[in-house]
Amino acid sequence: MNTMKKLRVLFLALLTACSLRSSTPEEKLATLGLTLPPVAAPVANYVSAVRVNSLIFLSGHLPRTEAGQVITGRLGADLDDAAGAAAARRATLALLATLKAEIGELSKVKRIVRVGGFVNATPEFTHQPQVVNGSSDLLVAIFGGRGKHARAAVGVSSLPLGAAVEIELIVETE
Repeated sequence: MNTMKKLRVLFLALLTACSLRSSTPEEKLATLGLTLPPVAAPVANYVSAVRVNSLIFLSGHLPRTEAGQVITGRLGADLDDAAGAAAARRATLALLATLKAEIGELSKVKRIVRVGGFVNATPEFTHQPQVVNGSSDLLVAIFGGRGKHARAAVGVSSLPLGAAVEIELIVETE
């Protein structure tokens, strides 16, 4: 079993254990040892979230380190699948921070409807789904069945600020 598969199996086992012990999404984050980062302000002429009835459309978020630096690099050249999946998880934590600021508490999430994952990759790189699994696996761990979603995992030739990934969400709320 390659390293990426071993890490994913270990991560999924940890996530399953967490989902059995915790009830709210915030408790599940805490059980995983994860905290939501500060909400970043938009850097151009857009808003981070738009609500249409019970749906919230979240703009693409970039992955940042705990120190706030953008995680950069191209998959297939500078980063491997595991680093890309970790970057996708970091971008998803930023999305959840924005979502929580918009709705107050994550327990109001009725369903994660769709994940859009953009992977900064070389033309030869074809593991976009494995990279975006970093986001998908985290959402399912936090929201259980409500976290299962439709998805796109797309390779692109560049992203803003040289980011490794950009993730966007559509979420249904109560």
